Amino acid sequence: MRASRLIRMALLVQSRPGVTAAEIARELEVSERTVIRDAQALQDAGVPVRSERGRGGGYRLAPGHRTRLTTLHPSEAETLFLSGLPTALRDLGLAGAAGAARLKLSATLLPSLREAAESSVRRFHLDAPAWFREPSVPELLPELARAVWSDRTVELAYARPGRDGAAPSTVTRLLEPYGLVLKAGVWYVVGRVPGEGRDRDGAWRTYRVDRVAGLSPARGIDEPFVRDPSFDLAAHWQDQAVEFARALLRTTVTVRVTERGLRRLPAVVDAAGVDEALGSATGPDDAGRVTLDLPVEAEEVAFAQLAELGAEVEVLAPASLRARFRERARAVAELYGLSGSEAGDQR
Repeated sequence: MRASRLIRMALLVQSRPGVTAAEIARELEVSERTVIRDAQALQDAGVPVRSERGRGGGYRLAPGHRTRLTTLHPSEAETLFLSGLPTALRDLGLAGAAGAARLKLSATLLPSLREAAESSVRRFHLDAPAWFREPSVPELLPELARAVWSDRTVELAYARPGRDGAAPSTVTRLLEPYGLVLKAGVWYVVGRVPGEGRDRDGAWRTYRVDRVAGLSPARGIDEPFVRDPSFDLAAHWQDQAVEFARALLRTTVTVRVTERGLRRLPAVVDAAGVDEALGSATGPDDAGRVTLDLPVEAEEVAFAQLAELGAEVEVLAPASLRARFRERARAVAELYGLSGSEAGDQR
């Protein structure tokens, strides 16, 4: 256990010269006192780890010294080759570079480790998009990825969904793109909005890449932006994912749902919206149906989602959405040759 930790510490110091004891402790999940003892153990083993005090100090390896990848355990090599998403790399325009990198890495491994890494690729494949959804690659994703890599501030035109059935509106934003996230087959860009007034200065934003209608370099900003060294993309996404999902629910519809429909509701609409709606639900009535004020993304989205429940849900409001379901029911009845009275009997 300690030997593995010492190797990780040596690699960490090699890859991030000047890393502090506190940063190493967080990475390895140990105390700073343990980091100090481990640094001494590495020195005793012949690994020239140096500790420098003061501003700009930290742990470094002696100039010219590098550890060797041949110390990888087979399970580590297998995991390393499983760490990429082929479809994501293709979307980002990096499939060729990733393939070349894997070949170069394979060439540095011992034969036994090379075999372990290649066997993992033959045995495991990760397919990110959800079932029954044709994955689409946003046209501007590769260009946005290049801005992320180069820390370039961009100006993007974003098609923001309208509220309560209103048409989408396009807004323009300056953005320092910090990272890209692939969630259930949908790409998102996470970044900071700089200098757009007191309320927006330094604010973090998340945008769906498929709604980015235009992208260009920020006018008058030639230098790369300075990244916040404390920003952790994975931690930020985890903290903001629920809040972001709730922020997408811009419209409320009132529905009456059967007991069976209520059980199926979280499978067809946002689960966070269902949880919120249940807090103010009324009923059940004599027929066992519950009335909910359900947050949804948009009326168009709600129509597609709630249609999956069929007769298990009745839309009460808004009137425009209820009218759409009434028209859908009339069209279905005509398709199957039901008269108005027969349709009523079926209901």
